[in-house]
Amino acid sequence: MARDQRDEIAEISTSGTVEPRGSLAQLRLQSRSGEYRVLPAPAEVVLLKRASEDGHDRACLVFGELRAPGSLCDLLGFVSHTGWRGEFVVKDEHSTRSLFFDQGHVVGAKSTVLAERLGEVLYRHGVLTREQVDRCSDATAEGALRFGENAVRLGFIAREALFRSMGRQIEEIAYGALLVGSGTYFFMEGFEEEHLAARQQLSVNALLREGIRRMHETRYFKARLPTVEHVPVLVSAPSVADAIGVTSAIDGQSSIAAICRRLGQGEFEVMRVLFQLVQGGHVVVREPRLTLVDAVKMYNAAIALLLRELDAMDEGDAVRVQLAAFAGTPPLADVFLGAGPADDGTLDEQVVDANVRASDAPAVLAETVPAKLHEMASYALFLARPHLARVASTGDATRPRLSTRVAAMLEPLGASAAGKRSNEP
Repeated sequence: MARDQRDEIAEISTSGTVEPRGSLAQLRLQSRSGEYRVLPAPAEVVLLKRASEDGHDRACLVFGELRAPGSLCDLLGFVSHTGWRGEFVVKDEHSTRSLFFDQGHVVGAKSTVLAERLGEVLYRHGVLTREQVDRCSDATAEGALRFGENAVRLGFIAREALFRSMGRQIEEIAYGALLVGSGTYFFMEGFEEEHLAARQQLSVNALLREGIRRMHETRYFKARLPTVEHVPVLVSAPSVADAIGVTSAIDGQSSIAAICRRLGQGEFEVMRVLFQLVQGGHVVVREPRLTLVDAVKMYNAAIALLLRELDAMDEGDAVRVQLAAFAGTPPLADVFLGAGPADDGTLDEQVVDANVRASDAPAVLAETVPAKLHEMASYALFLARPHLARVASTGDATRPRLSTRVAAMLEPLGASAAGKRSNEP
């Protein structure tokens, strides 16, 4: 949803005082309380710079607005050619990225984007497991060592491998900065060496070439590979094996993200190979796999809304009886044992998950139960339609019909079931 620009408004009165009108403007000004110098600027821009008591402050050599992805390419190239030493900061509505330059190279980077933090980069590339990332994060929060140092100390990664992975992290941050389509940028002269977790030396030209290639190719990937949670399924073996082993890693169950971790490869490299396999007719792509817990949560949200509305019409109990009979049929009877339903129709997702895991065929049930939940909720909606139809004409015409809202809530369950049927190799 686009941000309301009025939320960023501050008013400068004829007396020179500044008063925020929007809440976002107020927050931004509050976080910068203090004394500022008012610098010369065009009529459309107000430029304030914090007044330094000792006179030692960083000069802002370049700054401006971003209006489209890729806008930074020429700017980063320019900064590289100047040989300036400093911090290139890119800010958008939700994040801040910094690239540190020295003598024409990128020597470090940092980011507030969760996916670009070192632990997440190590996890996505299969270097650390989720449990190891959590242990390192806990140790970092409790002590003075950084995440990478804790990973080495705990024996999860060798120091040499950590250094290489830090280079990967810088690349990910740089590619993310190039994709920012709306925001601001600043080049601040100089930086403190301790801001670098490890000094690297990456070619700006190489980063720009790869970043531009990714921007162009990703547009084609999205049509066939919408997210890294989608599941590729091999339907025929290609005549030539791919260089990084993607084909051999496809098992029909693992998501693209899981394949990346298994191969220790980046998402872009794996998706490039998968796109070629899809184009050649060797691979089809299923919808993301729903976990059993997520499937039960989706069912719960839909059924609770439906029964709440039916109870208001004094028609809920009749539907509950029918649902109880439906839930008592195999294999649902064993799956729902001890899981409810509660009075609002919801099931205990953790109990359902535990029942499936304890069954003789957990993998089969994990595939079957989401489709059954969709069928059961659809049956409840079918039972409710006559009652809903009677009151539809008296409701707010601008509000979506309840049946439409419930059907939309169930859509991921239905898509998962349909995808499983249509993409069977």
